[in-house]
Amino acid sequence: MQCLFPLRLTFLALLCLVQLAQAQSSCASDGQPVPTALVERFINADCADCWTDPATPRLRRGELALDWVTPGDLGEDAPLSAVANRDALARLQVLGHKVPPTHWTSTSPVATRQAGVLRVAHGLPLSGYVGASIELKALPRQAGSPPWSAWLALVETLPAGTEGSPVTRNLVKNLLQPHWDGREQLLKNEQIRFEDSRAMNIPPGMNTDRLRLIGWVQDAKGRIVAAAQSRCRQP
Repeated sequence: MQCLFPLRLTFLALLCLVQLAQAQSSCASDGQPVPTALVERFINADCADCWTDPATPRLRRGELALDWVTPGDLGEDAPLSAVANRDALARLQVLGHKVPPTHWTSTSPVATRQAGVLRVAHGLPLSGYVGASIELKALPRQAGSPPWSAWLALVETLPAGTEGSPVTRNLVKNLLQPHWDGREQLLKNEQIRFEDSRAMNIPPGMNTDRLRLIGWVQDAKGRIVAAAQSRCRQP
């Protein structure tokens, strides 16, 4: 996970990035359908044919896809090493699965009525960074409820046919993992609001015209209780 700021960026520039994420309404999840399931397709970087496999799972209506490429045993010599991401290892660990020798797909339903409304948004790329935000306007919860963990993935959306892929892919490029424990003291009937805004690193070579955010929130048992994806609209 890369979110450290280079010295050349001033504090004001970083603040501007975050403010852009909060204010930018044209690149947000507003008005988008709530996903019914999160489909995560993992590919080992050693597997040259996995990217073009015609049996790659397609999405059903309402499903949202994430595509992870895990580092392989061949290291930099792996056929897909250029797009491998170590964040995929952290995600596999949470899912309780080892690095697949070729590929593996996980499908998790989204319990859309258990948490509240999730919103993700991002601003315009600037000096290799983009301001990103994730916010959950939560339903009332009882004291002592288990904590939630948020995931915010910076992805590059690649159309079907890209490098021979049979499906459209949301290739994960960077990842943030805020942890929300919900321990704030609230007034009666007040709703908890969880939010996180910061600048995310854009990896070299990423096509920022295809940049999107996909976010989701899990409970302590790993169940996904909310999910959202950003879409950029023309002014």
